[in-house]
Amino acid sequence: MNIIRNYRNWRRYRETVSELNRLSNRELSDLGINRSEIPYVARKAV
Repeated sequence: MNIIRNYRNWRRYRETVSELNRLSNRELSDLGINRSEIPYVARKAV
């Protein structure tokens, strides 16, 4: 079960990173996120 949970968490992380990377710098700024913070924010979301 641990493997399945880890895989799902990894997928959720990758999807979050992808979605945030699609946003413009302006949209990220509106959310209070710097482009360099995307991996950190995605890890917190998992």
